Amino acid sequence: MIERIDHLIVAVKDLDTAESNYTKIFGNKPVWRGEHESLGTKNSIFNFNNLYLELLAANGEGAGASLVNSTLEEKGEGLAGIVLGSDSLNNVKEKLSLKGYKTSDLVEGEGFDEDAGKTRTWENLFLPNKITRGLFSFVIEHKTGKLLSAGSFKPDCVKKLDHVVINTNDAEGFIQIYEKDLGIRLALDQTVEKWGGRMLFFRLNQTTIEVIARSDDKEPKDSLWGLAWDVEDLEATYKRLTQLGIEASPVKEGRKPNTLVSTIKSNTCNIPTLFIQHLAS
Repeated sequence: MIERIDHLIVAVKDLDTAESNYTKIFGNKPVWRGEHESLGTKNSIFNFNNLYLELLAANGEGAGASLVNSTLEEKGEGLAGIVLGSDSLNNVKEKLSLKGYKTSDLVEGEGFDEDAGKTRTWENLFLPNKITRGLFSFVIEHKTGKLLSAGSFKPDCVKKLDHVVINTNDAEGFIQIYEKDLGIRLALDQTVEKWGGRMLFFRLNQTTIEVIARSDDKEPKDSLWGLAWDVEDLEATYKRLTQLGIEASPVKEGRKPNTLVSTIKSNTCNIPTLFIQHLAS
């Protein structure tokens, strides 16, 4: 039903500045720079092996501009949404309806790349609040047009997303929604107090959704927190970043066996960001 994490949305004040920062961080240029006229937004897209990252800025009036502006007002620049991908939205809609969820009509979308003169189209299924629980999230099915491939990635550049971190105060409810209702595989459920408590790991399209669960007495709520990106040669990546003026912590061994990590401390639009290299075991 859900085949992939399609993309992540980052709300930004100034698209040119954010694009410049992330070009330095990733070591790759965006593959798309366009606008959504009906949504009142403009965007810049970086494509990777398993998903894409969308920098989104307000550009007029519309639902998209409202999302960006509300995000900026509430918490400043940062992660604004997670978008799941499906090859059949009608199938997703039908299955969610059978599980008792009230779903909306499919919404058509269109984006235009002002530099390349190309258009892409898609359909969205916006998810009910009982599923999103505070997250801005929807399911997308791409229809026409494609993003350019990012091509081959140099060893000191980001090649894919390793994991996205989500905070929740309701682990059991999260499992019910993501594993039982959306059909995303729960690969691991463990409690490690020194790492924050109960941790859930969902896997799809070579990507992990890492969930940090801390229970409280409030209404169930989920929120995006941070990103971890995969590189082939972290020492070379660290050297490249520091030469560009990007602040990063020295490379060290990660908590996960056979990994090296470095925390990116600047130019990330307020997103907690980790670079990780997986070593041969």
